Amino acid sequence: MYNNQYALAYNPFDKQQLPEKDCFRSKDFQEMTARLDYLKDTRGIGLFTASPGMGKTYALRCFAKSLNPNLYHMEYICLSTVSVAEFYKQLCFILGVPAKGGKPGMFKAIQEQVWYLYHEKRQPLFLAIDEAQYLSTGVLNDIKMLMNYGYDAVNCFTLILCGESHLNGTLRRPIHEALRQRITVHYNYQGLTDEEAVAYIIHKLECAGAARTVVNEAAMRAVAGQAHGNPRLIDNIMNDAVTIGAQTNKTTIDTEVILAAVNNQNLG
Repeated sequence: MYNNQYALAYNPFDKQQLPEKDCFRSKDFQEMTARLDYLKDTRGIGLFTASPGMGKTYALRCFAKSLNPNLYHMEYICLSTVSVAEFYKQLCFILGVPAKGGKPGMFKAIQEQVWYLYHEKRQPLFLAIDEAQYLSTGVLNDIKMLMNYGYDAVNCFTLILCGESHLNGTLRRPIHEALRQRITVHYNYQGLTDEEAVAYIIHKLECAGAARTVVNEAAMRAVAGQAHGNPRLIDNIMNDAVTIGAQTNKTTIDTEVILAAVNNQNLG
C-alpha cells in the first residue's frame, strides 16, 4: 500500500531490503570501516562498541561483503553466551577441524588451521564475534592465548569484538589487562547527528526510488529528535510512518504522522 502511495520500489526502512551497496556512510560507519580496513594489513584485535541499534553489525556486514574471498577468510559468531568448551567447538566447526581431544586438542587444531590459512593459503582469518559483551572471563582469557603465535611475535589473524558499550568496562578490569593491551583499534559509536539523521532518511527514500519531498523537513527533524541518533529507532518510526501515512491517504508524511508513529512505538 505505501509502495504505491509514495512511489517506493521497496520499504527502505526494512533492514532486510536495503542492499549493502546502498549503505548510508555516516561518520560512525566511516570510522569503523577505516579501522577494519587498517586491520586487513596489520591484523590483531579490533574492538567496536555501541548502544543497541546503532548499526555496528550492519557496518560489519557491509565490510564482510567488500572483502575479497580469495584474500581473506571471514567468519562470524553471534552466539557468545557459551562456555569455554562450547566456544572452542564453535571455532572448530567454522574452521572445519575436528572438535576432539578436549580443550588442548581443539586449541592445537585451531591454531594450526589459523596458521595454515595465514602462512600456506595466504587467506588470513577475519573472525568477528558479535554480542561480545556476553563473553565470559574464561573465553576472554582463552582468546588472548589463541592470539599468541611465534612467541607472541606474529599476528596471524584478525579478531573483531563487537558489543554494547559496557564491554569497555569489562575489558578495563585488571584480569583483562593483557587482552586489552592487545587491542589494535577501538571505536565507540557516537550516534547520528540531527543533520545525519535527516540525510539518512533522505538517502533511504531515494535508494527506494521516492522523492525526498515524501517526508517534509519538519517531520524529518521530529524523527531525529525522537531517535536520539539511533538508526534502528529511525527505521522503526519511519516504517510505521509510511504505513500510517498511506492508511490515512497522506500525500506527504508530516509531523502529525510522525507523532502517531512515535506513539505507536511507545516512544512518546
